[in-house]
Amino acid sequence: MVVYQQFKPGSMVLRVAAVVLCAGLLALSSALVTGCDSRSVSAKSVPPPMPVSVVKAEQSEVPLTGEWVGTLDGYVNAQIQPQANGYLVRQDYREGTEVKKGQVLFEIDPRPFEAALHAAQGQLGQAQAQLALATINVNRDTPLAEAHAIATSQLDNEVQQKAQAQAAVESAQAAVDTAQLNLSFTQVRSLITGVAGQATTQVGNLVSTQSVLTSVSQLDPIKVYFSISDSEYLALVRRARSGGSDLLQGSSKIPLTLTLANDEVYPYKGHIEFVDRELNAQTGAIRIAAAFPNPGNVLRPGQFARVRAETEIQHGAVLVPQVAVNEFQGQEQVYTVTANHTVHINNVTLGPQYGDSWVISSGLTGGSLVITDNVQKLREGAPVNPQLTPYQPSLTSQATQAAGR
Repeated sequence: MVVYQQFKPGSMVLRVAAVVLCAGLLALSSALVTGCDSRSVSAKSVPPPMPVSVVKAEQSEVPLTGEWVGTLDGYVNAQIQPQANGYLVRQDYREGTEVKKGQVLFEIDPRPFEAALHAAQGQLGQAQAQLALATINVNRDTPLAEAHAIATSQLDNEVQQKAQAQAAVESAQAAVDTAQLNLSFTQVRSLITGVAGQATTQVGNLVSTQSVLTSVSQLDPIKVYFSISDSEYLALVRRARSGGSDLLQGSSKIPLTLTLANDEVYPYKGHIEFVDRELNAQTGAIRIAAAFPNPGNVLRPGQFARVRAETEIQHGAVLVPQVAVNEFQGQEQVYTVTANHTVHINNVTLGPQYGDSWVISSGLTGGSLVITDNVQKLREGAPVNPQLTPYQPSLTSQATQAAGR
């Protein structure tokens, strides 16, 4: 059975209006809530600009230097060899000490040479006696020949005998001088002032003129040998021709700095002594000798050290801290801040290293605001809050050529 409920027309309209009104109110309330939530989520999803430290890229004159590995050697090295053969009977110096020019270092048995000297002196005495007799004969017979008391031919023979006797005396005197010189060679002397090395022959050994007894090296000043490449050599020549200082000349005023094996900088400056006459075809380098003062003989031959010298002055070089340079897939990059405080990534080419900074050869201009921290968190166009920090590269630092850059 179907039951029909009857409604009054007026009540139906009121109910429909009430339902519509409630639905509208619910929709408006939902829209308001949704709008508030959307604005809240949007506000939370946009982070504030990241604070970053920035420095201003500086432009200045940068003295570029080259650095090479050198080997130390004596300014003069003399091998001490005897000029006489015989048994070594005495060593007159202490190894490793300084000896003076002319100081006796070794003595060879002098007895055979003394005997030879005595024999030569005897021969000289005989020759002098013959000369004296010939002189007497000439002096006696000269007035007799003039008076025609004796034949002129007899005087001529006596004059000839006197000349032969005179020549014999001179020959005997030369033999005496040679014997005296040979006797003096039994005292082996140093021909230079320097530090004498270890004796290579002991007392009692038979030595000859081919034997090396020891070596003496002049150590103040001391030489440092190093090699530069062909391209470096040509660059230095080009600099000299363009009006710059000529490092390769011995009279150059460009000082050389020596860094020892313990990374200590040697307190005395050096200079170029000479450049070898030819390039080594096998190594493609040319050898250079430098000289350094060495008071107290602190430096010794055979040591290794690094030689550093100014090779060029780069004008208007752009400098940035090393920490500001990043590498991405083999490309060096520097992050900078634009005028509207956003990040811009610059691909740069690095030049030489200068103290704790890099010289930027291309890709960056002086005065740019360079970001030095949080670069791993940044991307191109990201907003940042730059905080300027002071940056002053040390112009007293020595710049070196950046290898492999």
